[in-house]
Amino acid sequence: MGRTRLDGNAGMLFVFEHTAQQCFWMKNTLIPLSIAFLADDGSIVNIDDMQPQTQDLHCSHVPVRHALEVKQGGFRSKGIQPGMRITGGPFEPRH
Repeated sequence: MGRTRLDGNAGMLFVFEHTAQQCFWMKNTLIPLSIAFLADDGSIVNIDDMQPQTQDLHCSHVPVRHALEVKQGGFRSKGIQPGMRITGGPFEPRH
């Protein structure tokens, strides 16, 4: 919130304590963003584009613990779509 720009390869990962349907809005956000909702293994459940300064809810289609926001169109421009899997960070296999 409050940002006026976001670098093309930057984003924000949200990690929630509990698995649930997660919902986001853009009330105080000044730039358009895309959000991916992620299963525990990093699989993308759904992606949604969000418009600045709106209160429309953007929700995961199933219960998840993670969401990743990037500059709007950032997933599409890299060919990233639902069903693909993100790796690294909290999505690395635990031994």
